[in-house]
Amino acid sequence: MSQRVLRNDTGYVAHLVLNSPENFNALSVEMIADLSVALAAIGEDESIRAVILSGVGKAFSAGHDLRQMQAARGEADGGSAAYQALFEACARMMQLIPALPQPVIAQVQGIATAAGCQLVASCDLAVAAEGTRFGVNGVNIGLFCSTPMVALSRAVPPKAAFEMLTTGEFIDAARARELGLINRVVPADQLADAAMEMAQLIASKLPAAVRMGKQAFYRQLQLGLGDAYGSAGGTMCENMMLPDTDEGITAFLEKRKPNWA
Repeated sequence: MSQRVLRNDTGYVAHLVLNSPENFNALSVEMIADLSVALAAIGEDESIRAVILSGVGKAFSAGHDLRQMQAARGEADGGSAAYQALFEACARMMQLIPALPQPVIAQVQGIATAAGCQLVASCDLAVAAEGTRFGVNGVNIGLFCSTPMVALSRAVPPKAAFEMLTTGEFIDAARARELGLINRVVPADQLADAAMEMAQLIASKLPAAVRMGKQAFYRQLQLGLGDAYGSAGGTMCENMMLPDTDEGITAFLEKRKPNWA
């Protein structure tokens, strides 16, 4: 694991930490690559049932590394190839998160802006400290946050997303929760505990059911109503055939805890 992305496991929970506080955990080319490797490794790790993603320092993430992006303008094509590669790599990384079998919880403090806000929106769940601010502020410097828009507009109502994108204004944690961008707001000194509590609660469930359910959740979102029910029904049938589900239902009916291995 690189020094830019740290991994600490607690039981069934993997904790990935963006560790570049000197540039507010900017999503540089290197950070995106390292985070992609870390996420892919977790996806292959059957011992992990839930993931927490956080950042060191004053910010969760301030988005793309603008200094690095500006430096690319000195290339022969004015940076066009570098920008294309950056945004493609970032899109692949963001899509890894919903594709992971394990639920991913963003643990957010300080600010999450531009691609940093996109990262929060891409996570399955999010817990934020009081005082955290969220924004897609690129419009303020003449760069509309078109790629952050993709995740944001799927996480909050369209008009709210468009207001954020066109005004460049921040929203606070309370408003982010109202809009559905995050799940919970807690005092700053309780943030880590709240994220871990959520992760451990998820990790206590039947792993096969959660993995199957997460895949089904994102699949049905892409379908029309009838097809969504058809897809979800197939998942329910598959889930019912698991021996551990048989044990779970039997245990419930017998008023005891399930004996899952």
